[in-house]
Amino acid sequence: MAEYLADLAETHAVATIQRRLAAIAKAHRALGHDDPCRAEIVKSTMSGIRRTKGTAQREARALQRDDLFSVLERMGDRTIDLRDRALLLIGFAGAFRRSELVGFDCSDVEHGGRGIVLHLRRSKTDQTGQGRKIAIPHGRTRWCPVRHLADWLAHAEIEEGPLFRSIDRHGNIAPDRLSGEAVSTIVKKRVEAAGFDPVTFSGHSLRAGLATSAAMAGASSWKIRQQTGHKSDAMLARYIRDGDMFTGNAAGAVL
Repeated sequence: MAEYLADLAETHAVATIQRRLAAIAKAHRALGHDDPCRAEIVKSTMSGIRRTKGTAQREARALQRDDLFSVLERMGDRTIDLRDRALLLIGFAGAFRRSELVGFDCSDVEHGGRGIVLHLRRSKTDQTGQGRKIAIPHGRTRWCPVRHLADWLAHAEIEEGPLFRSIDRHGNIAPDRLSGEAVSTIVKKRVEAAGFDPVTFSGHSLRAGLATSAAMAGASSWKIRQQTGHKSDAMLARYIRDGDMFTGNAAGAVL
């Protein structure tokens, strides 16, 4: 087991190795066997890997509010632009994961006087399908997520089924929903067109962007968690990126 971990360390990140270690341990326990991951030599090997490689994970850059607006400014009015604009705005406003964003159907949208409510049936942290509701209010700027979602659905004549669908190079809208990977591709393509380095962004940039932007605007942590679905401030803190480092900075208060 220790040799296996040492081999993995040559090509894999620490987080990946830890996930595999946890899976192996769980499989052994499920079959009633002793857990080899508890052996001292295995623990020592894993500790050495952490010290050698470090445990910091590469994180997607948060697409913050003003940067998102810059991206939207450079988009046109083609069918694909209408879809991508709605996708980016809804993904940001709801702080959704890629799989959550592309999983919405028309039946998941509840309209109200103050905006819409999206019914999230299932998520990464809700595998039993308990679900939760996320409010998307009317925006105060020209980039209102509610209005741009309505514009996309009206243009595409979508009344049932997936909200966000594939579009071919001729502008034809397919009946099938977008994939999670397509969200990352769209984010990278759109930020690059706005002059940003696409390598640092991913589909997760929308989720991190809302958390960071809301924190910088003074929103309370529990209201941010209400949008993101995080169970604790400790988990939320991982999503509030470096853009919040200057807000209430200790040095800034005394210099």
